[in-house]
Amino acid sequence: MPWLLLFTAGLLEIVWATAMKYSAGFTRPIPTIVMVVGMIASFWLLATAMRSLPLGTAYMVWTGIGAVGSFVVGVVFLAEPVTAMRMAAAGMIVAGIFTMKLAS
Repeated sequence: MPWLLLFTAGLLEIVWATAMKYSAGFTRPIPTIVMVVGMIASFWLLATAMRSLPLGTAYMVWTGIGAVGSFVVGVVFLAEPVTAMRMAAAGMIVAGIFTMKLAS
């Protein structure tokens, strides 16, 4: 169960980061509200997962899901560039997440 909570917290990190982008510096109320609610839910799920998971593992997986997921959202929905170096960086983050999971 803690891994499911952590995965969901990571997905919500993608939601709040994307909403932050769409909030235009907190000038648009709906994306700003989505961002705040997403942050609170993401942090709560992360904290709940940390009851059972080691700090380093939980935090690394959470930030990794958020980072790679936000990268994918940027590429797919915001037309951000896809370069070999950016793909390699995202791949290394994913490899680190799996390695950390295996080490736990």
